[in-house]
Amino acid sequence: MTDKTQEPRQVDVRALRGRLMGYLEEVRQGATLLITSQGAVIAELRPPAVAEVRAPRQPGAMRGRIWLEADFDNLSGDMLGVIEGDGEET
Repeated sequence: MTDKTQEPRQVDVRALRGRLMGYLEEVRQGATLLITSQGAVIAELRPPAVAEVRAPRQPGAMRGRIWLEADFDNLSGDMLGVIEGDGEET
């Protein structure tokens, strides 16, 4: 495991491309990498400050907020023909 108090390590962008999954695993474990191109730092790759935690979806959570009009699935003959390619839009 990488020491989190360690100074950020510089990694050339070509090396990053060649071993991306390995470097991402280091970052997942807490390392910070400075990505360089031609000796200049162009980016910093580090774990998020706070891991995003999403609450599980609750079935029915939108009940009462979303509804369909009574005629939602009723199409006029003209519109149905346009959708099915039998007619032209008027």
